Amino acid sequence: MRVTGAVRVRAIGLLLAGGLLAACGTGAGAQTPPTWVPKPDFSGEGGPNTTVPSPRAPSTNPSVPGQSPSPSRPSSSGPDPAIVATKLTAPTGLTLLPDGTALVGERTTGRIVQVQPRPGQPVRTIRTLAGIDAAGDGGLLDLAVSPSFLEDDLIYAYMTTATDNRVVSFTLNGPPTPVLTGIPKGATGNTGRLLFDETGVLYVGTGDAGQPALAENATSLAGKVLRVTAIGRPAPGNPDPTSPIFTRGHQVVDGLCLDATGEVVEVEPGPNNSATEVNILHAGADYGYPAQAAGTRPPDARLPDGQTGVGGCATIGPLLFVTSRDATALLTAAVTTRAGSSSIGNFTTVLEGRYGRLLTVVAAPDGALWLTTANRDGHGHPIPADERVLRITPSAGGSAQA
Repeated sequence: MRVTGAVRVRAIGLLLAGGLLAACGTGAGAQTPPTWVPKPDFSGEGGPNTTVPSPRAPSTNPSVPGQSPSPSRPSSSGPDPAIVATKLTAPTGLTLLPDGTALVGERTTGRIVQVQPRPGQPVRTIRTLAGIDAAGDGGLLDLAVSPSFLEDDLIYAYMTTATDNRVVSFTLNGPPTPVLTGIPKGATGNTGRLLFDETGVLYVGTGDAGQPALAENATSLAGKVLRVTAIGRPAPGNPDPTSPIFTRGHQVVDGLCLDATGEVVEVEPGPNNSATEVNILHAGADYGYPAQAAGTRPPDARLPDGQTGVGGCATIGPLLFVTSRDATALLTAAVTTRAGSSSIGNFTTVLEGRYGRLLTVVAAPDGALWLTTANRDGHGHPIPADERVLRITPSAGGSAQA
């Protein structure tokens, strides 16, 4: 018998309270968990009432103008309230549950953990996905919660197997079900991202599998943004109704997010890993990798010089946030829409150097940003607490206003 309505929500609450997930706070008799909005200190003094500085704020580190203190600098007033999980292994996928907690996937182990929005809380393993091939840059690459999670309990994952990259769906205790298979895999170029839009359509960003020509190949799923239904079929309105391909000519899709108008924003490395490209996706467009040619679409914006190694993107209202691993920075720009067309303004840095290499960033409904670090990827300077999950709230002042 299928459980529905308030009875179903109460049943989910019992499951979550049992240690797998926290109660969702909906339905008859449910309790809404208190909202806790951390205001972390990036001045190096660790006070409890400070926020991420506005991009226009002056530097608080006199020795390095415009740069925040080293992430290893100790706080004088206790633990950093922005750090909500520590000592994870390659946390890459991150998605938020209706109760305000996060599910974080470890790329190299396939483990999925639940992280609370308060620091110092237990980090529980809810399951480990089998069949992960983490060679090169493959593995468990992203997570997304079904828009109908309270009804179907489904979580989606982008993962590398021994034979392909694929999207699967699963419940907390059920076997994974293939949703979209046969995405080419390679020694590199396996990066993948998942995004549900407001209508329940699933966007899947894929890498070129280390074969640049595949990004332009009209029949290959590599180097593309795919647009499918929740069961993996080509979504209505695709350029070719028989194909999942929405856009092509991408090297690796490092981030997918929705702007305030529902447009899909994509971020990826520039040519030869130069300035990061930021694109507002248009159905059927060719974004020009590996070689710009007549008819290809130029980027809508680029990160400033040196802000390479893009990790992900997220939006809060009109603000777009993008991470740069190489610059150990979080940047923001305003997205404006006029006459039905969106444009991206200049990027400014709102956080730099505090936590090292920043990878995934996801926006929460309460205006917080969740991020993961990538300091043990062979290019960073890890501290004993790495890898970490962060939860920060952008400043209420200047262009970083949430």
